[in-house]
Amino acid sequence: MLKVGVIGLGWMGRIHLRNYTEMPDVEVLGVVDPDPEARKAASENFGVAAFADLADLLALKPDAVSVCVPTVLHHDVALKVIAAGSSLLVEKPLAATAQEGREVVEAARAAGLTLMVGHVERYNPAVQRIKELLSEEGTETISITIERVGPYPPRIQDVGVIKDLASHDIDLLRFLTGSEFKSVYAVTSTSLGKHEDTALITAQMENGVLANISTNWVTPYKSRKIQAACKNKYVEANLITQEVKEYSSFSSYDKSYSVREWPLIYREPVKEELRDFLGAVRAHEPAPIRGEDGLAVLETFDRIFECAC
Repeated sequence: MLKVGVIGLGWMGRIHLRNYTEMPDVEVLGVVDPDPEARKAASENFGVAAFADLADLLALKPDAVSVCVPTVLHHDVALKVIAAGSSLLVEKPLAATAQEGREVVEAARAAGLTLMVGHVERYNPAVQRIKELLSEEGTETISITIERVGPYPPRIQDVGVIKDLASHDIDLLRFLTGSEFKSVYAVTSTSLGKHEDTALITAQMENGVLANISTNWVTPYKSRKIQAACKNKYVEANLITQEVKEYSSFSSYDKSYSVREWPLIYREPVKEELRDFLGAVRAHEPAPIRGEDGLAVLETFDRIFECAC
């Protein structure tokens, strides 16, 4: 029985809390949030202790916690959790800056604690199927295009669309290609808030794969799509509906191609992510998405903002 806690009861924090309470081998010691209404709702709906002060939760010595606070607070909260001796899953992005992320990674390593970063899109069944298709023998990926757009989210106030939305896709490009960024460029604009809300990111991976990310907060509907062009196939996926289609190469002989739809069993990505996180804590093993993975995303942010205009 692992003892866990949740820090931050926003939208994602509540999802973490619900999933933890549904796990038979987990005891939720408590949750932390400065909002008394959020604490009251957590106590009433899930029967857990709720604290306004982080120190009160950490005093209970949880084995692991989820850090679901705003990005600008990730660094300070994570370091306090590590100092208290608890393993942690930090929601993406790992921190507000690469330097802060580096300090969190180094602190967790020195303490011998499991640190996982919540790049949950890796757990989307559609993403996992794309990974399988691109990893098949004889497949050479040429380019990957990702669209992640939607309306402006009032809950996000501390970062722009790159750190909030494109962080998923920067991580996915590393995951799907198995390669690091060789070059990356971006153009951005700001129309609704104080941070950028539209970004077009173009990159080339070290293994030669070309990549493009289109992301914004000005589209009236949510869209999450991936298209991968390969020498022997073309793959497209809808990450919301978890649908994947694989197209064969075009035949110049009869001007045709075939389409295969890959049926997927719907799974809740956060639940899968938390199970893997707690499995790593139990086994005293590195997390599937390590602190170093989150740090690589932050370092890519720096490269993007250096060239963004």
